[in-house]
Amino acid sequence: MFVEPRDASILHADLDSFYASVEQRDDPSLRGKPVVAGGGVVLAASYEAKRFGVRTAMPEYAARRLCPDLIVMPARFDAYSQASKDVFAIFHDTTPLVEGISIDEAFLDVAGLRQISGTPVEIAAKLREDVRDLVGLPITVGVARTKFLAKVASGVGKPDGLLLVDPDRELQFLHPLPVDKLWGVGAITAAKLEERGIHTVGEVAAMDPAVLTSIVGTASGRQLHALAHNVDARRVETGKRRGSIGSQQALGRRRRTREEIEVILLRLVDRVTRRMRRADRAGRTVTLRFRFQDFTRATRASSLPQPTSATAALLATARAVLDQSWEMIDERGGLTLIGLSIGNLVNLGDGVGIQMALPFDRSDSDVLDAAFDAVRDRFGAASLTRAATVGSDADAGVPMLPD
Repeated sequence: MFVEPRDASILHADLDSFYASVEQRDDPSLRGKPVVAGGGVVLAASYEAKRFGVRTAMPEYAARRLCPDLIVMPARFDAYSQASKDVFAIFHDTTPLVEGISIDEAFLDVAGLRQISGTPVEIAAKLREDVRDLVGLPITVGVARTKFLAKVASGVGKPDGLLLVDPDRELQFLHPLPVDKLWGVGAITAAKLEERGIHTVGEVAAMDPAVLTSIVGTASGRQLHALAHNVDARRVETGKRRGSIGSQQALGRRRRTREEIEVILLRLVDRVTRRMRRADRAGRTVTLRFRFQDFTRATRASSLPQPTSATAALLATARAVLDQSWEMIDERGGLTLIGLSIGNLVNLGDGVGIQMALPFDRSDSDVLDAAFDAVRDRFGAASLTRAATVGSDADAGVPMLPD
């Protein structure tokens, strides 16, 4: 049976402006200046850039209008990945109970470490010091009794801060905050609530649950009402594997040809299947996510009979989904983003086998995948590319977005 903790012993550690901070770390001349990582689309903005209104996912031309002195650095995903690994090594040195949320944030449970490592605040302070001294990056840590409130605390404590939410003053801290601090409240939900005069978490907490669900739906209403009272029984989970593996790419405002989209799709499939093979996983369901010129979105999917990690098989399925979706894409004026994910994953390392398709032999595609992986593992991801993408400007200036 789960027993609700009374101590604030959950940490939410979140690297500040991660990609931009890595650029400023590696080039000291960029420190204190407005910097974004990306090119075409802002992947991360330094706090100096954020002061001008520059935000993640903003087109570069819009960011430059806000900040004429903006410095745009091409994305270096290998550097970001290594920095993330270095930081997560510190997390795991701090406590065995680490739940990664993304490349730059994690929950840590330090409830059992008081005797050997000190109070949760002391542990958080040491963690921040280690990340700063050993990796050279700023990180903010929120400390609270629940995962939800620890994440809120890290957001309020940014940049480069440490914020403890006293268990005896949780609602005093939470209720004055704007409604968008609640998980699940994006721009659309916030607008619906604000239309009805609901601007703060405390006002959500005071609402009749039936009225709240009538505005945002049953499932969302129940979740928001619980979170507004800081009811969150989730524990920090370790060893949890993702249910899907994916990647996406922003395309900018220029309308892309069918040939350009197919080149970008090949690169996405190539990237995702390599990650699947490195993780010893295979998948069956291919999902494409589209964002259109009018900012609407759509998702289309198709499944294979058996799970696989072969690039050729998953690319063929992705192309079929694109074929079925092209009329819709054309009618909506083209794409500004395309995403790919592979779901229904199985863990081959757990002894799960893959039924081979007829004929029962190792295909040329499998041999090619293995050769690609071996070269890239030795010489880096950029050392080898597929012939179909050579010379293409399909994604010039518009880098892949983080997963």
